[in-house]
Amino acid sequence: MHASLHLALTVSRFRFWCYTGGTYVVGVALGMPDWGVFFTPAYYLYLFHFFVPANIFIYGINDLWDGATDGINPKKQGKEHLLIDGERRDLVLLLGMVAVFSAGLLLVQDWTGRAVFLAFLFLAYFYSAPPLRFKETPLLDFSSNMLYIMPGIFGFTLAAGALPPPLLIAAGFCHIAAMHIFSAIPDIECDRKAGIMTTAVWVGFRPALILCLIFWTVFATIVLALAGGHPLALPVLIYPALPALLLLRESVTINRIYWYLPFVNTALGGLAFDVLVYLKM
Repeated sequence: MHASLHLALTVSRFRFWCYTGGTYVVGVALGMPDWGVFFTPAYYLYLFHFFVPANIFIYGINDLWDGATDGINPKKQGKEHLLIDGERRDLVLLLGMVAVFSAGLLLVQDWTGRAVFLAFLFLAYFYSAPPLRFKETPLLDFSSNMLYIMPGIFGFTLAAGALPPPLLIAAGFCHIAAMHIFSAIPDIECDRKAGIMTTAVWVGFRPALILCLIFWTVFATIVLALAGGHPLALPVLIYPALPALLLLRESVTINRIYWYLPFVNTALGGLAFDVLVYLKM
């Protein structure tokens, strides 16, 4: 039991839980008309799902199918868990439990929520798993990372009873596209050696940073426009500043910045959540 719990925590990448759970709570805060949703069991059920089981599913599938690159990936040398052969059976059992739990949730959702939830599961599975394996196809790799925005769309739908406006979805896409490309840049060499053609491998180091700069600039512009230029929205400019810094100063390494991104996302996501909740009082 202890070994299975340890495997669940390490495989699910604890530091990245905010990428799904945080997106969910921000989506709820954007969609809710008042605080009523916080007093419903559904809110806490999906809060748990998008923080823990969802990440076991995303990264568990990833680890099952990424053996060819994980052995030479520097991220796996201490920062992330490297799956060993003896753990594969336990991981499959964990994934089976998550699949059963997810199927149970599908039974109690309305059709809009069910469509969004299924889209999340589809993208999370086929991002890493064959035959689609989106992560090995340039452009599709970062586009399929909409899987990280799906919890936010689901949260908005849960709170508002309708899908979010297209502009919000576009902002989410730009952010996650930049996040994916930025995260893939440190893996360029090991992905190239393993024959994996990501967008970052395809275009190269500096063009990939330029793509990140473009996507994050569009994202920041949309956020600032929707916030009416409010000073509390200005920290969003941190995002385009990161690739700009790397493009302008070669002495700064992306490997160093990459591991700070979860803290940036958690801090700014938390700020967005707090402000939105305050405004809905």
